[in-house]
Amino acid sequence: MTAAEAVAAQAAGESAVPPRGALSDRVNDVIGTGPTPAPPPRDDEVIGLFGAHRDTFSERYHLTRLNKVRRLWQIGSIANQFDILHGLTPVKMRLMLEALGPTFVKVGQILSMRSEILPQSFCDELAKLRADADPMPYQTVIDTLAAEYGRPIDEIFAAIDPTPLGSASLAQVHRATLTTGEDVAVKVQRPGVRETMAQDVSIMRSIAKVAAKVVPSAQVVDLGGVVEELWDTFESETDFLIEARNLSEFKRFCSRYAYMDCPKPYMDLCTEHVVVMDYVDGISVAHPERLVAAGYDLKEIGTKLVDNYATQVLDDGFFHADPHPGNIIIDGGRIVLIDLGMTGRLNAKTRSVLRDMIFAVAKQDSPALADGLLRFAGVEADNADYPSLLADLDVIVKEYGTVDLQELDIAAFVTALTQLAQRHGIEVPSTVTTVARALVTLEGLLDEFIPDVNMIEIISEHIATSKTPAQAAKDELKSLGVEGHQALHGLLGTLAEAKVAARMLTRGQLRVNMELIGAEEPMRRLSDMVNRLTMALIVVGLYVGSSIVYFAGVPPIVFGIPVVGFLGYVVAFALSVWIVFDIYFKGRRSRRR
Repeated sequence: MTAAEAVAAQAAGESAVPPRGALSDRVNDVIGTGPTPAPPPRDDEVIGLFGAHRDTFSERYHLTRLNKVRRLWQIGSIANQFDILHGLTPVKMRLMLEALGPTFVKVGQILSMRSEILPQSFCDELAKLRADADPMPYQTVIDTLAAEYGRPIDEIFAAIDPTPLGSASLAQVHRATLTTGEDVAVKVQRPGVRETMAQDVSIMRSIAKVAAKVVPSAQVVDLGGVVEELWDTFESETDFLIEARNLSEFKRFCSRYAYMDCPKPYMDLCTEHVVVMDYVDGISVAHPERLVAAGYDLKEIGTKLVDNYATQVLDDGFFHADPHPGNIIIDGGRIVLIDLGMTGRLNAKTRSVLRDMIFAVAKQDSPALADGLLRFAGVEADNADYPSLLADLDVIVKEYGTVDLQELDIAAFVTALTQLAQRHGIEVPSTVTTVARALVTLEGLLDEFIPDVNMIEIISEHIATSKTPAQAAKDELKSLGVEGHQALHGLLGTLAEAKVAARMLTRGQLRVNMELIGAEEPMRRLSDMVNRLTMALIVVGLYVGSSIVYFAGVPPIVFGIPVVGFLGYVVAFALSVWIVFDIYFKGRRSRRR
């Protein structure tokens, strides 16, 4: 496969499903033949159990309860073949997701970038899901195009290469020539794949809801979050008109940079299932040796790529959400980004918070980092939990904020910050997790193919130099003005409250509630000491009083022993034993702690 073909293969969509026969062979090599699956339920059994209700979503994608149950039965059969009840290895999990189809391949790709959910060994294996799929027949491509355009395709295309440039589980790409002479790439969606993915997502969403109700606190994997993320991206990735509009918007963004570009879409030829765009030939960044041989400077490519990506995320708020090597090629001295099916958008507030948080880590400022997290979530700080949040952030800042930028592990930092937010009930917006995942993907690309470029250092410099001195001074004065205004009003409010407090104090109406934080344990120990001292005094008094009664011979007397004195000795002895045991056992518990 040529470089251009490899590029087009990625443009077809990153997920892939191998041919059925080849997959079966690989599955048998890993897990054996497995148990024979039970036959699916009959139509009358399914309808009798679930009814024939159809909601709006089902009608839109032509789904029925019967088909959903049949698909669920198929999923169960495949899962049973892989014997998931006895555990999954990383390889078996990848093969199972491939066998389940494009939706589950997409789930696997999402999980491959979520090391806070799965162990790193599973993430590494699931990253291999980016692979070619068995191509669909050329006649199917022709029939799909004819159905989409409603006219003979020779009125649009002068020629279409029967051999696909790339084929994935979602779509297939062919090189073609328009009747007007343009050299284009035609991305054709596989027939029925959208309905299949809608059916799978609907099933997984239902399962996730049930699982959340049954085990809300014991859920190790955030299945609901993964499914909702999949649900959010489902329609955008299967509606190729959205991808075409993304290409147009990103093309306008790239027009400001001589070194950045993306394919131009032909909007009049794009539909929900077809994208027609410029054919781009070039060298993928996954082949650094070829780039060097062609005279390119890898460090310059990496620096410009990261700096432009920082512009996309922090300045424009519209960015390529999947910058893996197959989506980045070099053509004619330009960095060309392809496959705009996955994009992200950030509003001005989120971009501002991101900048502040990056500086907070660099300055080891835990309060600023905490404020950023809380602003992300759109909530005010909880006074009861805020000290705990600061303490946890101190650990992260000390671990990651003190290392050199060249040594910062972005994936580990993002994972630690995400897990901390979850522990404190802070829901980080999905757009932020999309940015984090994209940065981790970009970092992995640089580490593997352009290791001399440090992403965090470039992004920090971009933030520091993105403002002119005049703009920086203006923003600083504005910030000082706002802070001064707040401080002045706070001071006036404090004086007013002090006046009220002084008036109440002079009238004897003021009460003060004081709480000494951290004094609970010392006070408890002091209380124990006072109790023991009191009991000791009582014991001493009993011994002394009983001795006086005994030697005075105070009646009644039994067998020559005063009864009152004897009982006093017994009670004093019992209390002495209790004090000794109490001191001994509490001392042991204290030493264990």
